[in-house]
Amino acid sequence: MSQLSWIFYHGSMNELHAHYRLLLGLDDQWQVQNVDLQMEANSVVIQLRHSGGKLCCPECQDECSRADTASTRQWRHLDTMQFETIIEAAIPRSKCDRCGVKTIAVPWAGKHSRFTLMFEAFAIKVLQAASSVSAATKLLKVSWKTAHELMQRGVERGLQRRDTDPIETLGIDEKSFGKGQDYVSLMVDLEGSRVLEVVKDRSEASCDKLFDSLTDEQKSGIRAVAVDFWQAFRNSIVKQVPQAKIVHDHFHISQYLGEAVDLVRRRENKLLRSEGINDLTGTRQLWLYNEETLDDATQKQIEDIRQVAIKTARAWGIKEMFRDFWTYRSGAWAKKFFDRWYAWAIRSKLDPIKKVARMLKKHLAGLLAYFEYSITNAKSEAFNGRVQAIKSAARGFRNFENYRTRILFYCGALKMEPDFSH
Repeated sequence: MSQLSWIFYHGSMNELHAHYRLLLGLDDQWQVQNVDLQMEANSVVIQLRHSGGKLCCPECQDECSRADTASTRQWRHLDTMQFETIIEAAIPRSKCDRCGVKTIAVPWAGKHSRFTLMFEAFAIKVLQAASSVSAATKLLKVSWKTAHELMQRGVERGLQRRDTDPIETLGIDEKSFGKGQDYVSLMVDLEGSRVLEVVKDRSEASCDKLFDSLTDEQKSGIRAVAVDFWQAFRNSIVKQVPQAKIVHDHFHISQYLGEAVDLVRRRENKLLRSEGINDLTGTRQLWLYNEETLDDATQKQIEDIRQVAIKTARAWGIKEMFRDFWTYRSGAWAKKFFDRWYAWAIRSKLDPIKKVARMLKKHLAGLLAYFEYSITNAKSEAFNGRVQAIKSAARGFRNFENYRTRILFYCGALKMEPDFSH
């Protein structure tokens, strides 16, 4: 006989009822009517009964009379010694002169929830700590759909509780969603290292929606926004927070220069292969390295290839030289460096490099703003791995709201646990 069975058969039923009444935090209006151990189902059903008397309207909190009783419902509670524990009760409905007939609030669960507050709090901790949602569902003994419902409720609570303290620096970035050219836009509090909001698409209107998540006071306090060159984002920033400086950083610029080098490599590789030379084939990753991080073997490999792939080597050298731009301590000296670098890039006769150089010159003010506000989208980029893991674990998302919920659950730094104070 298990320990739980012994308690049921040999312990005091009154003590058992009092035990569960205390664990559930029941007030004087609720009593434990019965505790039903169902051995075959490996479960415990705790049946509760309302003691009667005046009710409280869940909307206006006024005292009112009883209208009737809703049908019996069940809530999943924390397991008792590996036994799945269910709370069962018929909830009275109040008759309020102001709000009409309403089902009253219960102390052990939130509105419309199928779980007790304690189970929801435990589930949130498990979902955050588990290696994946699938692993968490096995530990919690719930379905994937149920796990998502728990995350959704947690996110809703967290967003309602989110503070409206001042935010000085933001990062705005895009992430792929689904297949093709589907994107979502993210707003990140750079100092707080948290995703503030996620919206569908990457248009000016979608960026406006990101700013709608902030109060007017918060928007007026924004000093700088780290963003790439996407014009739709820039238009929204100028409109929504005109006082803020637009800052471009090396994360996106390195990406543009890396793509330009690879385009030069592919064009030159096509030409060399027509002449029977395959030295550039399969070297895409090689030209993404930074010079100071190369080991001796890789350094020698690049030196050997540079004797043949002259254009690719020149493009790589231009990319590497631009990295010195970020080492300056003042915008004035950085501007002088940029002018020299730009002249070299334009004279390179490499169209992909020239295209990026012209783009950087067009947005030079945003590059130089970095020396006034040393913010980067590094924290936004740091979320890339987590967001990609979220997307992969779910095999992609057909529903944007599910994707948004998952990102905010894991990256929003929200206070999602239920409130036990009521």
